[in-house]
Parts: sequence; structure tokens; C-alpha cells
Amino acid sequence: MAIDPIGANTAETQSSARTQLSENYDTFLILLTAQLQNQDPLAPMDSTQFTQQLVQYSQVEQSIRQNEQLETLIAQNQAAASGTALSYLGKDAIIESDTTTLAGGSANWAYNLEDTADEVTISVRDSAGREVFKANGVKSEGEHLFSWDGTKSDGTTAPDGVYRIVVTAKDAAGESVNSAITVREPIMGVDFSGSDPQVLTPSGVRSLTAIRSILDAS
Repeated sequence: MAIDPIGANTAETQSSARTQLSENYDTFLILLTAQLQNQDPLAPMDSTQFTQQLVQYSQVEQSIRQNEQLETLIAQNQAAASGTALSYLGKDAIIESDTTTLAGGSANWAYNLEDTADEVTISVRDSAGREVFKANGVKSEGEHLFSWDGTKSDGTTAPDGVYRIVVTAKDAAGESVNSAITVREPIMGVDFSGSDPQVLTPSGVRSLTAIRSILDAS
């Protein structure tokens, strides 16, 4: 898929600004030279105003150049991100996310407790946010796996699709214990439609910043 040029409108604006600045600057120098040549040597004009205008022109020119350099850096970073995303194709990724796909009677998450908890509950919810299953989780500090076979709390089988878990962990004092949730999913494609490339997994579109590690699909 073709990648659109980055900051085309901004580049046109900067080019116009440079042209206008150059023309104004040349005119200013011509007028300044003429005034200096024709001034009364016994009553010279105050040079402070001229100096201030020269400084202002210089500052505007520096700002335009800094913006140009910034646009170049952004374009380079986006090109690098695109190359990185393409290199992930066909591999499995560990992604920081609470959603994954139930397929063939299997959905898997991992949650990492910051500290040991006194109680941990895991709620599985469908795309509408409705709780379909609830279970107790492991209380010890560290990473733990949670697998769900699609059996709902009422004994019926949930249809394949995207599901989310909510991990609620509390210590003996009733204070919340932080947890980070990750999933393992294959990267099936890359989306270049936005300003930053994103990868496609069975659960949907994922940001590159959510990827924690890349694994061989085998």
C-alpha cells in the first residue's frame, strides 16, 4: 500500500513563508542601505531599530529551518516504524491488551500482579461489556496465565469472537493491587491508513507501542 507524503501542506506553507521572508528581507536591506547612504552625517539615525529588525528576520528564518528539520525527522521516524511493522508479519507478538479472540474453545491472557493480593477475581466480558464468566485468580505476585474455554457462567458456550477480561486484585487492607494484562497473538497484516502504522491481529488493530515482544510463530 502506498504511503502518502508527510506534511505536504506544511511544506507548501513553509516554502511560501521562505519566499516572502526572502523578498521582504531583500527589500529591507535595500531601504536600509539607501537610508544609510543619504543620512545626515551630523545627525545619524538610530541603529537600534535596524538591529532589532535584523534579529527578528533571523529568528523567523531559524524557526522555519527548525520546522523543516523536524518534519524531516518525523518522516524518517515514520518510515522506520513502517519498516519495523512489516518485519513483524507472520510472527507472534506479546501485546499489552485486555482483549483477545476466543476461537476453537480457547482464549488466553496473562496478568502480572505488582504485589501479592489477598483476593483476585477475573471477569470475562463480551464486546457489549456484559460479564459472561467469572473466576478467582492466582494471588501471588508476578505473572500468571488465565485460559478460558468459552464456557459461560450459566453453562452455555460462548460464540467465537473478541472478549475482554477485567482483573480486580486487592490486598488484605482492601487496597487495589495493580496488574498488567498481555495477550499473545499472530500479526497478520499492517495498516498504513493512519499517521502511524499499526499491525493487524485476529482481535483487530494494534498500536506498535502496545507490542512488548516479538516471537517466532513456530
